[in-house]
Amino acid sequence: MQRGKNRLVRASIAGQKEVAVKRFFASRWGPIVAGAIIGILAALLVYWGNPKNMGVCVACFERDIAGALGLHRNALTQYLRPEIVGFVLGSTIAALLFREFRPRAGSAPIARFLLGAFAMIGALVFLGCPWRALLRLAGGDLNALLALAGLATGVGIGVLLMRGGYALGRASPQPAVIGWLMPGLMVGLLLLAIFHPVFGEGLPIFASTKGPGAAHAALVVSLVVGLVVGFLGQRSRFCTMGALRDLFLMGETHLLGGVIALLVTAFLTNLVLTWTTGTPYVRVSFLDQPVAHSNHFWNFAGMALAGLAFALAGGCPGRQLFLSGEGDGDAAVFVLGMIVGAGFAHNFALAGVPDQRLENGLLRVGGPTIYGQIAVAIGLAFCLILGLTARLRATEGKP
Repeated sequence: MQRGKNRLVRASIAGQKEVAVKRFFASRWGPIVAGAIIGILAALLVYWGNPKNMGVCVACFERDIAGALGLHRNALTQYLRPEIVGFVLGSTIAALLFREFRPRAGSAPIARFLLGAFAMIGALVFLGCPWRALLRLAGGDLNALLALAGLATGVGIGVLLMRGGYALGRASPQPAVIGWLMPGLMVGLLLLAIFHPVFGEGLPIFASTKGPGAAHAALVVSLVVGLVVGFLGQRSRFCTMGALRDLFLMGETHLLGGVIALLVTAFLTNLVLTWTTGTPYVRVSFLDQPVAHSNHFWNFAGMALAGLAFALAGGCPGRQLFLSGEGDGDAAVFVLGMIVGAGFAHNFALAGVPDQRLENGLLRVGGPTIYGQIAVAIGLAFCLILGLTARLRATEGKP
């Protein structure tokens, strides 16, 4: 009898703790704390080995995964990034612990796949996702200001389309196995990263020996950071696109606090690292920034395309990973679209080219090739046509 009472007491205490955690992350402080921790960890990942101003970049890391799997053959950007695996599995753990793992799918999958592909093309024209734009700014890269302006513009256009009735329809509940497909895929990638099997001469799994793909923290460190970020992201609903969407649509700043916290803590961590190591982690300039170009128009336009695609799909690339971890098959389709889009971008020379300092001291300004510029124009046209034509019939509730 006493044992039964003790079990009830323990269950009651556990339930109260769960409610307290839910209330905290649902409060204004939830996204702020999550963003602050993400900012610190992202800056530290550079110290631990990740590329400069690229402690965390969902687009760049998914591009590296695409390269490692042989979807493109740019030898500088090939590595199975454990952070991406951690984002998904950390979200899965959080969703299971708080009973929010809900398998669902079926909302315009082909549209979401193409949105993911065009979002990746836009991000690679800029050379970074919204998270990297914030981290680049925290490292002093002023080109990120143009990208953030482009992101806000793209999201703003998306909000106008939403007000005009844009919708891809609702996802419907699915069998449990559907929700486990994306976490299962991530476990498979993790096993490939750990054991690195050789499938044959000149075949995957590829790994860069120089360039951004060769710069990475230890696998365990990257995975643990990814798990923490995934857990926090799922609980706080952290989303850079969502922060702007809510601000423009409702004047709500709940998520915006987390974005600002990420920027501030990453900047402060960079200052501390500069002071303690003697290596400059902050250098304020438009020029000579790592893995970046100073072609202002295309920094703006590339991220405008990405922001519009994120808005139409319902989340930034980080948020899409978190959603896929909690069973959202539509978010998983968007993620796969981004990975395929990365392969397409590098195979067809659509990605931006970093600035190059020549031997005579002159700067060769980078940016996208003419093919990348055309791809951005096509992507914007696709997103606008989709946004103007994808409407829900009020009587049927279907697109």
